[in-house]
Amino acid sequence: MKRIDALKAGVAVIILNEKNQVLLQKRSDVGLWGIPSGHIEKGETVSEAAIREVKEETNLEIRIKKLIGVYSEPNSQVFTYPNGKAVHFITTCFLAEIIGGELRCNSPESLEIHFFKQQNLPKDLLKMHPQWLNDALANRDLAFIR
Repeated sequence: MKRIDALKAGVAVIILNEKNQVLLQKRSDVGLWGIPSGHIEKGETVSEAAIREVKEETNLEIRIKKLIGVYSEPNSQVFTYPNGKAVHFITTCFLAEIIGGELRCNSPESLEIHFFKQQNLPKDLLKMHPQWLNDALANRDLAFIR
């Protein structure tokens, strides 16, 4: 097991538009595409964190539709930042719908933000995100625990 510097609670939000395209952001810290995601702050719930992170990063207002899963498997959930710090995330992933706001790159954390066809996702995706996306699109009522 490689060195892990911290354990953090995270959220990720899968947002599909009316064409069933998925919203991805190109992150400025690692230059890779990913699902809007972030940390839970002290004193907030996972759903509050999900709504806040999406608003901060995309300017969109969302409503949580369902829990997709909780992800803690170290092989996919340890993220190493460019400064070398390795963080093990326990991520709660939601499916959400847009209820307001206008899509724009709203944060220095994002280089770009776009909707992509599910069969035409960028190749430079963060390693944990394809699993979250596959689980979201599995159309299963029960949440995944991975």
